[in-house]
Amino acid sequence: MDLPLIYHPDYVVPLPIGHRFPMAKFKNLYDCLLRDGVATIEQFHQPDRPPSPWIELIHDSDYVNAYCTGTLDAKAQRRIGLPWSPALVNRTCTAVGGTILTAQLALKTGLACNTAGGTHHAFPAHGSGFCIFNDLAIAARYLQQIGLVHKVLIVDLDVHQGDGTAFIFQNDESVFTFSMHCEINFPGTKQKSDLDVPLRAGMEDDEYLQTLDRYLPDLLTHVKPDLVLYDAGIDPHLDDRLGKLNLTDTGLYRREMQVLTTCLSLGCPVACVIGGGYSEDMNALVYRHSLLHRAASNVYRQYRL
Repeated sequence: MDLPLIYHPDYVVPLPIGHRFPMAKFKNLYDCLLRDGVATIEQFHQPDRPPSPWIELIHDSDYVNAYCTGTLDAKAQRRIGLPWSPALVNRTCTAVGGTILTAQLALKTGLACNTAGGTHHAFPAHGSGFCIFNDLAIAARYLQQIGLVHKVLIVDLDVHQGDGTAFIFQNDESVFTFSMHCEINFPGTKQKSDLDVPLRAGMEDDEYLQTLDRYLPDLLTHVKPDLVLYDAGIDPHLDDRLGKLNLTDTGLYRREMQVLTTCLSLGCPVACVIGGGYSEDMNALVYRHSLLHRAASNVYRQYRL
């Protein structure tokens, strides 16, 4: 069996012209993986839209209902930063289903990658920073509820702290949250993860990877997770509009290889989501996201032999 990949055409919905969220990247990533021979069409799995009770394992039912019915107040909508539409509701829920499916397949095969996901700024009762429902948290809790996992480790390497995820699991020993992020970046008010590693602005490849190596192997040994949920945000890149770190393409690829190899070598299955990435150059942005899937394909072949 080849590396499982997850995509749905509903990952892309129309946004107003000039909107700064790069919605087209999800379909472009899917096309890139096929065009470059990183994946074949047979590797892709389509998620189902999860029912509201799954989402309400994490999110307040009033918030879920208000968002899904378009009755969320204007201030809360502005905090999210995406204009409401029925299509966006479907897209949001389908992407959550994608991360759940990614996690289920990772438990079966050892490794799986979504082509979306990483909405780590979503809190139980509100969204923020382009994040509406927290797919990482929902996937972790759903898999726990159905008995597939007990202990989950969330490795969040997006350049922004996973504040929503940290808040959700702040008093929950069954989910360990690890966020390595730029210390002076959004969100202005940080939450307390189980392990936060704030990074100085301008950090480059080698220092970043050495820092990660100081924490991740020991963390895996200590937590002993049944599953790792990996948020592989590419916004630490030096050309990212919202980043403030200075990683190169090579640095991002080395990071993905480091994370995946470390986890799989210790017997920890990994479900990957793509996280944030913001650039005017769509082709460059999509290529950077594809580095996760390129690295995962190499690591998967290595550990399946």
